Amino acid sequence: MIIRRATAADAAAIWKIFQAVVAPGDTYSFPADTTERDAVAYFLGPGITCFVAEEDGHVIGMYKLIPNRIGRGSHVSNASFMVDPAAQGKGAGRALGEHCLDEARRQGYEAMQFNFVVSTNTAGVNLWKKLGFEIVGTLPKAFRHATLGDVDAYVMHRFLR
Repeated sequence: MIIRRATAADAAAIWKIFQAVVAPGDTYSFPADTTERDAVAYFLGPGITCFVAEEDGHVIGMYKLIPNRIGRGSHVSNASFMVDPAAQGKGAGRALGEHCLDEARRQGYEAMQFNFVVSTNTAGVNLWKKLGFEIVGTLPKAFRHATLGDVDAYVMHRFLR
């Protein structure tokens, strides 16, 4: 697996993964009718750092790295990750997470914060904990899960130094 900076040529693969991850309605709050243009812009828009994981010439996952807030909050980063469901369980999420933490340090961020991690996404929550994140807040019934109804979302944080 290689991790490289995403380019406009990755847009179709990003869209395919986005659709596969968002469709079940269990991890991301995007509306089901999110357009390809909006989905691709979420990862490749202006001011966004995006990397993809590639295996055997195919994009299997991606992340975006941005400041969590502007101005006086811009020393804390934020990131979003998606891995093709067909590639899950093979280490791509962990590799992307580790790469993202290194990239955030390289860019000078002091911390990383995830504002909305769905509590029932146990694989995601466990991965972030293994990578040093802590749950610093719980948003009660903040996510409308497609099959479980309203479930909690977590705010997760870690320092980078």
